[in-house]
Amino acid sequence: MSDQLNTMQGYQVLSALLLYPEPELLQELPALDGLLSEALPAWHATLQPLLAHLQATSLIDLQQQYVMTFDRNPSQSLHLFEHIHGESRDRGQAMVDLLAEYSRHGLQMVGDDLPDYVPLFLEFLSQQEPAEAERLLGDAIHVLAYIGRKLRANGSSYACVFDLLQTLTPVQAEELSEPPIRDMDEALETFGPGADGIEPLLKPGGLAGAGLAGTHPVNFYPKAAAPHH
Repeated sequence: MSDQLNTMQGYQVLSALLLYPEPELLQELPALDGLLSEALPAWHATLQPLLAHLQATSLIDLQQQYVMTFDRNPSQSLHLFEHIHGESRDRGQAMVDLLAEYSRHGLQMVGDDLPDYVPLFLEFLSQQEPAEAERLLGDAIHVLAYIGRKLRANGSSYACVFDLLQTLTPVQAEELSEPPIRDMDEALETFGPGADGIEPLLKPGGLAGAGLAGTHPVNFYPKAAAPHH
């Protein structure tokens, strides 16, 4: 981080705060707290509940709480398409479309995360020009707001991150219907890395060969009466 934090770097901060808590994050929290307070005071005020909680809680407790909050509660999952498509074919297409969007912007995924993982999406936003980041956030805000409402209803300190995200786009979040039951294990098997460690959908020619790169919009929420081709 530079001495002066800007909005795009702020997305990196939000991404880090939503990751599984590790010792490195806790070590950096005091400096991060001070930096936010000086450079992005409005952000700092909104994020204060989470910053205070992270600094006042032991690492093991934070890790247990994180698992119970995001991994054991499907309605609060940090995978965007968990809340939209269920086990339908639309979910697979949405993953492909999002991968194509990343690729179009020059981002090549590495690691085991699915493309709709919220910290990964926020890291992606941090690499965009402000206007483009705002547009992409506006597309996803409906799902992000849904996750935030669930967290707020359950008294989670993480809710403030999603409250803040809603202030960074002029798009007003629409209500989502309750999603059907999903099985993330199936998606991980489908979209996770292959035996050679390469993301199946990112193999050479995978996106371009399918004619998908930059040609499909990313639908983060169902569009009413969308025509089918």
